[in-house]
Amino acid sequence: MTQHRNFIGGRFVEASGLSGIEVRNPANGKVFTTVPAADDADVAAAVEAAKGAQKLWRQLPAIQRGDALRKLADAIEHHAPRIGESLALESGKSLADATAEAIYGVELLRYHAEWARRIEGEIIESDTPDETLLLKREPIGVVACLIPFNFPIYTLVRKIAPALITGNAVVVRPSNTTPTSAFAFAQAVLEAGLPAGLINIMTMSHDVARTMCTHPAVGMITLTGSVAAGQTVLDYCKNNIAKPSLELGGKSPVIVEPDADLDAVARMVLGAKTAHCGQVCTSAERLYVHASIHDALVETLRQGFVSRRFGDRSAHPHSMGPLANAAARDRIHGMVERAMAEGATVVAGGVIPDGDGYFYPPTLITGCRQEMEIVREEVFGPVLAVLSYETFDEALALASDHQFGLASVLFSENYRKVMQAASEIEAGELYVNRFPADPYQGYHAGWKKSGLGGDDGKHGMLEFTQTRLVILKH
Repeated sequence: MTQHRNFIGGRFVEASGLSGIEVRNPANGKVFTTVPAADDADVAAAVEAAKGAQKLWRQLPAIQRGDALRKLADAIEHHAPRIGESLALESGKSLADATAEAIYGVELLRYHAEWARRIEGEIIESDTPDETLLLKREPIGVVACLIPFNFPIYTLVRKIAPALITGNAVVVRPSNTTPTSAFAFAQAVLEAGLPAGLINIMTMSHDVARTMCTHPAVGMITLTGSVAAGQTVLDYCKNNIAKPSLELGGKSPVIVEPDADLDAVARMVLGAKTAHCGQVCTSAERLYVHASIHDALVETLRQGFVSRRFGDRSAHPHSMGPLANAAARDRIHGMVERAMAEGATVVAGGVIPDGDGYFYPPTLITGCRQEMEIVREEVFGPVLAVLSYETFDEALALASDHQFGLASVLFSENYRKVMQAASEIEAGELYVNRFPADPYQGYHAGWKKSGLGGDDGKHGMLEFTQTRLVILKH
């Protein structure tokens, strides 16, 4: 087993006396390593190190911070094979996909480095003679970053890059399900020569995470996770009145109009639904199909779902991989069984396969109704609920009738309907004739219970700032 150590204050530190955290390979269910469990003293030291580093970091011209991010990007690119190996083993991704995630993080860092010359304030006219109002953008200070298991390197970069370019320091808690890639990432941070304490990466229990997030020096907490996790973070924020940035649940509706290319739609639905075993926050979860094409599209989808292979991607890289853990599989299968009990029909999948690993087949469910749990709650797995509609207005109403509002998808060539959806859909994103793949120059922000704040682009970068108004008499 590889020895892992927490990264605090610019160095790898020996583990405390607490028991380590076991990490399993989801493709076979076996423990392949342990990672250290930071204690309260460790996270306090990390926050204090970040606080000290941030005071000097914020004083640098932004262009120098951008240069540092480019050096970090180069180091991650150099370490991408090692990061990819760690990520593949802990997540069940293929080595190619895991390495590509690290390279995507490189591009994301380089993108945010370009914001160095584009962080802008405002000059505002005053009502008072001989006076000017200056609105400045300033860093928040220390940002606690809580990372999910599904894209642990991409999401880590998605949070720390805008935090750093705007003058903040970070303390990072990777998911205990996929932590080893974060320690490989920390090695790249060390070699990039960033100021000691600027980036700290530690694994820990939930109780210790509370200690970290409620430390008096933490001014912002950013999380990608479940609604329940977001509610917990909001409780943490109360201590310091810290700023929350939350990307939470999703239940992406997909509307398919009669003029859509059904073969292309079926191909894209299958690809989107089985990418990383459906463990994607913007994955298709509700398929609304016009009644005139419902049976034809369902049959094409059924054939694709039945024929889609799944298995250990280290041996069969083009297969669909496993779920994160046994609990996730049991939860998802329970939802499928309850849908059947409520009258839905499983036309593909819906069984727990024999053998090792946390696999679940692509599952297609028809005859669903809007009030069913399988339609109302996030599955976060390779399960797709199908519903039929008669009119476009009905489809839009059903798509928006939900607690979540992260992403949405429309397949239509009718520009009037596209513009109607663009004006009415209750979601932070609308993808037209394609599936979600967040453009990092856009703004990934959910409505309703899907979150607060957002990621990516100018607006995501500005999330990591606060304002100071200067009233200048002259």
